[in-house]
Amino acid sequence: MSATLIITVLLAYFAFLFVISYLTSKNADSQTFFTGNKQSPWYLVAFGMIGTSLSGVTFVSVPGSVGANGWTYYQLVIGFFLGYFVVAYVLLPLYYKYNLTSIYTYLSHRLGFSAYQWGAGYFILSRTLGATVRLYLVINVMQTFVFEEIGIPFWLTTLVIMLMIIAYTLKGGVKTIVWTDTLQTTFMLLALVVCILAIQDALNWDWTTIWNKMNAEGMTKLWETDPNKKSYFLKHVLGGAFMTIAMTGLDQEMMQKNISVKTLKDAQKNMVSFSFVLLLVNALFMFLGGLLYLYANQNGWKFAPDDMFPSIVQLYLSNGIFLIFIIGLISALFPSVDGAITALTSSFCIDILGFDRRANFSEKDKTKLRKQIHLGFALIFIILVFIFKAVDSKTIVDLIFLIAGYTYGPLLGLFAFGILTKRILKKNIVPVVCILSPILCYLLDYFSESMFGSYKIGYEMLIINGLITFVLLHIFSDRKEFAYEN
Repeated sequence: MSATLIITVLLAYFAFLFVISYLTSKNADSQTFFTGNKQSPWYLVAFGMIGTSLSGVTFVSVPGSVGANGWTYYQLVIGFFLGYFVVAYVLLPLYYKYNLTSIYTYLSHRLGFSAYQWGAGYFILSRTLGATVRLYLVINVMQTFVFEEIGIPFWLTTLVIMLMIIAYTLKGGVKTIVWTDTLQTTFMLLALVVCILAIQDALNWDWTTIWNKMNAEGMTKLWETDPNKKSYFLKHVLGGAFMTIAMTGLDQEMMQKNISVKTLKDAQKNMVSFSFVLLLVNALFMFLGGLLYLYANQNGWKFAPDDMFPSIVQLYLSNGIFLIFIIGLISALFPSVDGAITALTSSFCIDILGFDRRANFSEKDKTKLRKQIHLGFALIFIILVFIFKAVDSKTIVDLIFLIAGYTYGPLLGLFAFGILTKRILKKNIVPVVCILSPILCYLLDYFSESMFGSYKIGYEMLIINGLITFVLLHIFSDRKEFAYEN
């Protein structure tokens, strides 16, 4: 395929995003950037969240995992589904009750300023690492299958993509992202469906035959019943539920768009409808993975899991399908990065710099500083992508969830303690607990096989980390009850 055509299509795609940004960011101020003035349509937020939740990792890595693991990843998806109901009916009411711009402000109301800043700090750390891992994966795929062939170096690809994202998020923030995520989710799902149909056509089998062949090769296995394995179904379902609670309900990026909806009822409709759609979309990605492996096995091809999808589309399907794949890949990349950089900017401005606490900040000062912070996070993203390129990790999905287990655990424990108890923390204990808990989790994981035999800690690490945080907070707290604000 002509490199000129690919670049032209990508530039046209970006231009479309920039037009949306221009239209949605007129007369935008800091509140527009942070909350979208709480006027976001709930159905657009719900649809756009599909792209944010799935990202390029799902687009590339999840189909590639089907050959070795079957549908066991879908156990996690079932857990995700259950967790969204906790977010909708436990956490969202809390955020709307306090009319929060940053969700970590709740920790200040309930546990004090130290808990508030440590909670925000862990979000900034976790989202920065997680978003850059996702960014690296997609840039690396695009570099390998598109830009390397036309002589564009990796560093330039990374720089141009980040400049594109900065250009359409710098002014409008959340208000812009709600609309651009909707567009990008549409393109991503279109690419998914088109690729499924194209591979089915290449196989020349009907759907029943395809499913039977997947089943015969063990690619439809859903439940893992061996408790000693990391993919044991209870570990996945419970781990998935708590990942949703932590990585969605306690994540400023995901909640920033949800609390930009005008009413709590609409925000809950958004969350519940989104959870059902996500079940279907993830099932399609798993089915796509089975199709890819059947096609590869039929022809005797061998690919690394993360290279399976892009390699087959580029080498063995039509140029038109490859172009649609590239658009879908870009559409999977942008929502997972534009929302992250916007949420990180918001959290740093509100939680660390205290925009809401400083009356001497004029709107002009806020806008100037906010843009500087936004550019600063973009630079951090670029640097971390180069580091991941040097390390060249191939286990991207596991790396993302490993990061989440260690960094979202203290957040989970802090929020659980605040919501489930009325106890008062002792002075200066939050930093100690928030540092000690991940260290204890690391030691537990390191010595797990010598302590528990063949048992391996998997996605339940997040639960263990949160539980340790909760227990330590309970030990170092007083029985005097906190009087909830009305």
